[in-house]
Amino acid sequence: MVADTQSVVFNFDRVYIKDASFESPRCPEVFADSNYEPKVDVQLQISHQCLDTEVGQYEVIINVTITATSNKKTAFLVELQQAGVFTIRGFEPKQHERALEAAAPNALFPFLRENINRFVTEGGFPSLLLQPVNFEAMYEQKQNSETDSLGDNIVSH
Repeated sequence: MVADTQSVVFNFDRVYIKDASFESPRCPEVFADSNYEPKVDVQLQISHQCLDTEVGQYEVIINVTITATSNKKTAFLVELQQAGVFTIRGFEPKQHERALEAAAPNALFPFLRENINRFVTEGGFPSLLLQPVNFEAMYEQKQNSETDSLGDNIVSH
């Protein structure tokens, strides 16, 4: 008798830039600014969608917006959607969600980091190396906030 077990699969099938934008509204004046000390704000979000339920194929996207300001004026703005296609199947539901929300973004992050740095340096600015992101902690925080929200909806009589 053959056991009916589905093997666990986590494959990184493809990586690509889905959307990208670099703006430097104060060029070239910003390069002459002797007081240039940028304050960098990084906003990051994860999104995903199922492409093929039978195969277990998903698109995972890290959306990042980086704004650098100096003297309260925008020096540059980078928006990037770093995406990948993953085959994820055979996991328990919680592990499946963790693969989409933490493992896949961890695989995509080095590409995002490299592309951000390339856009910034090609824009004439010093290198911008994003610090590592703990996607596992982001996932846990999201889970905890969802659990807290569920608790808020409980009505006692």
